[in-house]
Amino acid sequence: MKPFSSFIQFTIFLSFLIATQGSLNQNLIDSTCRALSTNNPNIDYNFCTTSLQAFPSAKQNATLQNLGLITIQLIEKNVTDTKCYIQYIISNKKWDPYAKQCLSDCLELFSDSDASVKQAVTDYKNSRFDDANVQISSVMDAATTCEDGFDEERGVDSGLKKRNDYVFQLSAMALSVMNMIQNMNKLV
Repeated sequence: MKPFSSFIQFTIFLSFLIATQGSLNQNLIDSTCRALSTNNPNIDYNFCTTSLQAFPSAKQNATLQNLGLITIQLIEKNVTDTKCYIQYIISNKKWDPYAKQCLSDCLELFSDSDASVKQAVTDYKNSRFDDANVQISSVMDAATTCEDGFDEERGVDSGLKKRNDYVFQLSAMALSVMNMIQNMNKLV
């Protein structure tokens, strides 16, 4: 009877530990997103928390360093998805020459961004934050440049505004997290 009782106690303790860890991870996500959105007007708190909570490992292994990597991985997924979406809409819809040229420009920008964000992951994992910053900044600029191309002629809708906004905001999050990590490292 004693081993069974010990097993139950261990199971209860393990459940408590897992629940507590999830709560701590959620607190880190909340506090990080609160700090990011307070310090950067380009970051919406709800977007930040929702984005990070949607990534399974954010809830399991939340450290500031991991949240930064997760944010860059989210950028990578969004860039890849947007690139594929642009290819799809170019080939499956009739566009006027101006809009088609803008979409082709966006496709090129997101293709370049795909390589940049992959390099940013490598740089980030190796704590080369200045190099990762350059790569993420170029991705952020690509999203803005893509949308700006459509704004030059009135009445032309890119159909990419929400996607460009996501990439831009995720990039702002990644840059802000890297800045936080670098500032913390200076204090140590």
